[in-house]
Amino acid sequence: MGNAGQDSSVTADPDCPFCTIVQRNDPDVREVYRDDQVVAFFPTDPAVLGHTLIVPRAHVPFVWELHDEDAEHIGLLISLMSRVIVETTGAEGLNVIQSNGHVATQSVNHVHVHLVPRWTNDAIGRIWPPETHYSEHAKDETWDALRNACRGLRL
Repeated sequence: MGNAGQDSSVTADPDCPFCTIVQRNDPDVREVYRDDQVVAFFPTDPAVLGHTLIVPRAHVPFVWELHDEDAEHIGLLISLMSRVIVETTGAEGLNVIQSNGHVATQSVNHVHVHLVPRWTNDAIGRIWPPETHYSEHAKDETWDALRNACRGLRL
């Protein structure tokens, strides 16, 4: 897991729109926060007002490829910025959404976390199916496989 202790120097992909934002080459971006590891900004077409993206400054396509220190920093910023967004916008709730791969609706191959303030009857609607129909056997098999894989994890 992760890349603890590796060099976390900033890398960029010249074709990546988020790298353009990180490098301050997009005059239209509505940036709300920047530090040595991350940049936070409004997407061009926000789902709701206050919708904010957090991206690592280094070009990393998928969350499982993040350096440990960047993952930790993003996690802390998610918590802090969520509080700021809810307090500032008066949101009734907030979704934290992070997708990886085309099948998971990732549209830009640069890790990004959506902080989406929510209100009753907003334009977004449900993000989960109303119900699923997995057998107890299938759930147990998946549970067993993941539990066994996690036995070696240590933070």
